[in-house]
Amino acid sequence: MADWIMPNYRRLYRPGGTYFFTVNLQERKNTDLLVQHIALLRGAVRKVRYKHPFHIHAWVVLPDHLHCVLELPQDDANYSLRWRLIKSTFSKSLPILESRSAVRKKRGERSIWQRRFWEHLIRDEKDYQAHVDYVHINPVKHGLVHRVADWPFSTFHQLVAKGVYPKDWAGSGLDAILPYED
Repeated sequence: MADWIMPNYRRLYRPGGTYFFTVNLQERKNTDLLVQHIALLRGAVRKVRYKHPFHIHAWVVLPDHLHCVLELPQDDANYSLRWRLIKSTFSKSLPILESRSAVRKKRGERSIWQRRFWEHLIRDEKDYQAHVDYVHINPVKHGLVHRVADWPFSTFHQLVAKGVYPKDWAGSGLDAILPYED
């Protein structure tokens, strides 16, 4: 029998921390579930944010995954709770149409989201800007649009209105540096 080691996921929890997250659907091929049900996803985020506050610096929703940069309150480091609640609130708002394993059925779990998510604690201003830019360029990177401004499910438009980005930021393609991969 082959020896293998179970991954040891160690998360860094820092009260008041600013984090970059990637959250994926279980099935990422041929689905537009997140954009198709964007109102339900926004409602889930709003509901969780009301009870467990956080500040959204950047967010983009793509058909099968999302990226965001969030800041937690100074006395709170529990981003895992927030993601569990966002994912479960969204999932419960959808009819059960997906196939589920016996284990998921027994636990009352849906098969919509991957169980885990990827997080990165933002280290400094340069790291922050790189991740916020990555969030906004992502629809272009995935070939969904040619210009960042053309993707509707993004905080890019709010940041343009605030003067943070010019409307034509990143030009008409992948002119921006993409330091991180999905």
